[in-house]
Amino acid sequence: MNHRPWLSAAVLAVLACVPMTSTQADEPELYEVRHYILGEQSDAQALDQYLADALIPALQRQEIGPVGAFAYPESLNPNDNKRLSDRVVVVIPYKSAADIAKTAAALSSDTQYLQDADAYLQRAHNEPAFQRIQTELLVAMDCMKQLNVPSGTLDNPDRVYELRLYESANERLAAKKVDMFNNGEVPIFLDCDIQPIFIGQCLVGPQQPSLTYLTVYENDEARNEAWKAFRVHPDWKVLSKDKQYANTVSRIDKLVLTPKPYSQM
Repeated sequence: MNHRPWLSAAVLAVLACVPMTSTQADEPELYEVRHYILGEQSDAQALDQYLADALIPALQRQEIGPVGAFAYPESLNPNDNKRLSDRVVVVIPYKSAADIAKTAAALSSDTQYLQDADAYLQRAHNEPAFQRIQTELLVAMDCMKQLNVPSGTLDNPDRVYELRLYESANERLAAKKVDMFNNGEVPIFLDCDIQPIFIGQCLVGPQQPSLTYLTVYENDEARNEAWKAFRVHPDWKVLSKDKQYANTVSRIDKLVLTPKPYSQM
């Protein structure tokens, strides 16, 4: 048996551009945000079983994690981004770019993984578990160099998450939006009970230039209240009117997510 686990060629291509030597705590992490797009022919149950019983345990054996896995429920996204299809979102953190390549190689030689994933990997071409995988590779920004799952998060079954992608019209404006996060936006988040899990600038992905971040809330009501507080926060009113940050975001993709039972975030 010679299965080769999926890894985007674009992800591999970018590795040479990212420092690969340091894993110290002050070095920015990397995040792979993987969207398993579900079509009419998909088998969501088979995908869940693969993620829960094969991929995430195999990553854990490599000390990769915590790995987040999230559903995109229509009930929490009734009016947002109708262009976005049903999906499962998986977040995989890496300490260095070297770990990305090493992880792919380790999966291909992990006999336990190959055994656990066999039913998924052996599916016929006309019986897909998903329609396609879309992915982006992020580097953590200076405002939050390390992923953080607050203590007690996993104990709350009502928690919800919000994944936001901010796309900019060009690289100059994208750099300004990154600067805005690094110099004032995150403390306003925290003051409004918007708790970031990670914040990263896109290195490789289908929407560039952009940044992506994931936040967590006690429940959906708390999420709505937090963003109401953010919009009227006096510091945000000042920061948002700073002319250097004008027009830094040309498009926002927002996904309200719920954790899969096997999610580590």
